[in-house]
Amino acid sequence: MALKIYRRDGSWHYRGTIGPAGRRQRLRGSCKTANKDTAARFVAELEKGYWDGHFDGPGAILTFDRAAALYLGAGKSDRFLAPVRNYLKNMLVKDITQDTINAMAMKLYGHCSGASRNRLAVIPAQAVINYCAKSKLCDHIRLSRFKGETKEKPHATLEWVQAFRGEASPHLGAYAIFMFLTGARPSEALECDIDLSGGTALLKESKIGHERRAHLPTMLVAALANIKRVEDRPLFWYRNIEDLRLAWDGAIERAKIQRLTPHCCRHGFITMLLRRSIDVKTVSWLADITPEVLLKTYAHAIKDRKLTDVLTDAELTRPDIEDAGNLLKTGTT
Repeated sequence: MALKIYRRDGSWHYRGTIGPAGRRQRLRGSCKTANKDTAARFVAELEKGYWDGHFDGPGAILTFDRAAALYLGAGKSDRFLAPVRNYLKNMLVKDITQDTINAMAMKLYGHCSGASRNRLAVIPAQAVINYCAKSKLCDHIRLSRFKGETKEKPHATLEWVQAFRGEASPHLGAYAIFMFLTGARPSEALECDIDLSGGTALLKESKIGHERRAHLPTMLVAALANIKRVEDRPLFWYRNIEDLRLAWDGAIERAKIQRLTPHCCRHGFITMLLRRSIDVKTVSWLADITPEVLLKTYAHAIKDRKLTDVLTDAELTRPDIEDAGNLLKTGTT
């Protein structure tokens, strides 16, 4: 099935599937033009780019520009992507290395902090390449990040999520509690497959390129069972993060709660497990990250200096413990 163009809201869009049996990709997006001929040419170039890669070997001809077109065509976010795409436009993806990405980031955002260069340049480039890698069009790329001051990100709590749900639509509210109770990344949650009878969710958009299954607690099964499925819409209604930002911020404002991002729900999942004494190795496995990243980015300290009072708890000052200490000092047995 080829891509077809259609008119909506005064401009032309495309949708359909492309590729050989067993490797078909479903694409949809805007041609960004009100001219039908221009739209048809845009779609033809999109299709040609795919088929050239299929017959001649995708890695041999896949440019970053074509990779970005496929990425956007699948409904992914275009946030921060335009400058990166313009810089890497005609470069073959197979030739893009860590040095290439670093040079691009410094050229575009050399005046910014390391954290900003990561957010504005490194992450968008990596997302495009690894999306295409999932379709066997190129190899996955692993990139080191620029060093920078790490700001602690606030985390959601169950109380925050429930307050949010009280002012959000059923779909958006279910999306928030899904991330909090599964640890899914925001994009993973939007792409997931739910098995309510089995009590699991298949998370397909992992940053490190593999799928994983998450357990659905009873509270979450109930929340998911109560949202209405809408034909031609994803489970949580929204197709990408950009589409839900306005509704997300509106629910927060109505609930009069701390302003948190969707990703803070994942921070809450990790933080609350750690505070319930689940070990770091297990939490990192559940969250699909390394223990090093978990401790550096997701673990939140309980910033209460009075916690040192536990050192004078009755358990530590029992006479038998004090006596044992005296015996050790004197060497008596």
